[in-house]
Amino acid sequence: MEYNLADLFESIADTVPDREALVHIDHPGTGERRALTYAQLDAAANRLAHHLIERGIGTGEHVGLHLYNGVEYLQTVLACLKIRAVPVNVNYRYVEDELVHLYRDADLAGLVFDARFDERVAAALPRTRRLRLLVRVGAPSTDSGALSSTTEPFTAEPALTAVPFEQAVETGSPERGFAPRSADDLFIIYTGGTTGLPKGVMWRQEDLFFAGMGGGAPTGEPVTSPGELAQRVAEGGEGLVFFPTAPLMHGTSTLTAFIGFFYGQKVVLHTKFVPEEVLRTVAEEKVTSISLVGDAMLRPLGDALAGPLKGTDCSSLFSLSSSGAIMSETVRRRFQELVPNCVILNNFGSSESGFNGTATEDSGPARGFRLRMNARTTVVDPATLEPSAPGVPGRIAQRGHCPVGYYNDTDKSASTFFQRDGERWVLLGDMGTVDADGVVTVLGRGSQCINTGGEKVYPEEVEETLKAHPDVYDALVAGVPDEKWGSTVAAVVQPREGARPPTLDAIQDHCRARLAGYKIPRLLVITAGIQRSPSGKADYRWASAVASEAARSAAT
Repeated sequence: MEYNLADLFESIADTVPDREALVHIDHPGTGERRALTYAQLDAAANRLAHHLIERGIGTGEHVGLHLYNGVEYLQTVLACLKIRAVPVNVNYRYVEDELVHLYRDADLAGLVFDARFDERVAAALPRTRRLRLLVRVGAPSTDSGALSSTTEPFTAEPALTAVPFEQAVETGSPERGFAPRSADDLFIIYTGGTTGLPKGVMWRQEDLFFAGMGGGAPTGEPVTSPGELAQRVAEGGEGLVFFPTAPLMHGTSTLTAFIGFFYGQKVVLHTKFVPEEVLRTVAEEKVTSISLVGDAMLRPLGDALAGPLKGTDCSSLFSLSSSGAIMSETVRRRFQELVPNCVILNNFGSSESGFNGTATEDSGPARGFRLRMNARTTVVDPATLEPSAPGVPGRIAQRGHCPVGYYNDTDKSASTFFQRDGERWVLLGDMGTVDADGVVTVLGRGSQCINTGGEKVYPEEVEETLKAHPDVYDALVAGVPDEKWGSTVAAVVQPREGARPPTLDAIQDHCRARLAGYKIPRLLVITAGIQRSPSGKADYRWASAVASEAARSAAT
C-alpha cells in the first residue's frame, strides 16, 4: 500500500467497517437523515467506480463533480480515486460561459451533476468537446431533451444521455477488484481565488495527504508509513464528529471530510449552509469540530446562537476552524463568548499549499494577522526567491509537499512553482513579513495591494479594523483611481442590522487610532450586502467595481 487516498480509505473501511462514516441531513428540505457506515460507503463507491470503468473512464481521465453537498459528492470522489481517475470540483454558482471554460480547461471526460443544474449543463455541452459520460443526481425538474439530443459539436458522436445516479450505482459491483494504485496519482482542485479564471491545482496524492490532510494527524505527528494510519484508528476510539459546513466544491471542505475519514470518525454534511440548521445539527449529532470560511459563515452562526437559537446545546463543540478567509477578532470574540469551551482556530492555507499555520493569540487589528507557520513555510524575496530578512516584505512560500503545477497552464505554473536544493516550492499570492522568532505577519494578497502615493495598503488589514466598528457588519476594501495619489482606499461597508449606517467621518475616526494615516479610507460606500463566494471568500472584483462607480459619481 502507498500513500494513495483510495488505498488509505479502504484500509480504514476494513478496520472499522461498522462505524458511521458519513451522515447527510438535507436542510433546508425534508430533514431526512441518511447515514452510511464505512463498509457501506466503501461498497457504494465501488459500485459507482465499476460503472465509470464500464462506461470507459480510464486511468488519469477527469470527472467533474457539479454537485451540492451530499453523500453522492464524496461517493463520487472515492469512486474516481479507486479507478485512478481524477475528480474535479465544479463551482455550482458558475453560469454558462464559466462552466464552458472549466469543462474545457479541465478536459472533463465525465460529469456527475445535480438535476437542479440541468439547464446550465445543457447550455454548456455544445461547446464542450471531450465530455462523453453524464450521470445525473436526482430527478430532472424539466424535460432533459437538451442532454440527450444530438447537437453540434456532437453530430458525429452518439447522443449524450444522462444516466440516473441510482441506476449507475445499481449496475455496479459492490466489490473492489481494482488495479493497483500509486502515490503519484493526481487530485485536482480548481480554485477561482478572489480574482481571475479558475485554475486547476494538480496534487500528487501523497503530497496532498501530508500537506492538506495532516498526514493522518493534523494536531500531532504524521504517520511514518501508510499502514500506520489504520493501526492508529484501530487503537483509538470513536466519538469525534467532523462537520465541514462550506460547500465541498471548495477544497477546504473536501479535505476536512477526508481528515475525518482518516481518523476513522463520523463526517456530517448539509446540502447548503443554513446557520440555524447547523446549530441544530451540532446539538443533535454531538458535533465536535466545525470547519467554515471566515466571518461570512461565523457571523451568522453567532447571530443565530444569540437570537432564535439561543440556548442550543453546543457543549460537544470543542473546535471551530476557518481556512480560506480570515475571521476578524470582533466576530471571533463574540462567538467565543457564546461557546466558551470551543477553541477557535484562524488557520491559513490555500488550494496551492494545503495547511500552513494558525494565527497566534495576539493576532488582530493591533498587530496584524500573525501566524505560527509550519517548518515548510517561510517568506521569500519574489525576485531572488531567497528567504527574506526579518521585517522585509516578501511572498509567502512553501517547500516539500507542494502541487506539481496548474493543469493546462505552463506559464502560470512556471511563475508559481519552482525547484530549489532538490525540493519543490510554491509561491503563494499572499505577501508577508517574518520576525526573528519565525512568526509570519500576513499583509494580504499582492494582487489586491493598493499603492497610494508610493505606500502599500493591504485590504485585509483595513477590513479587520472596519469590522471592529460596532455599526459595521461586513466590509471589503479596494483601491480607486486618484489623480494625486495614484489610488486611494475605499471601504465598501454593510451596516449591522438595526444600526444607523456609519458616516465617513465616523469610519475615519475609528480607523485613525488603529491605522497609519495613508491606510484610512477616503471613500465610503454603504451597501445592503457584501458579495462573497459560497465559501465566504471576498469578491474583490465586485468591491472594486462598486467603489469605482461611487468614486465616479462623487466626481461629477
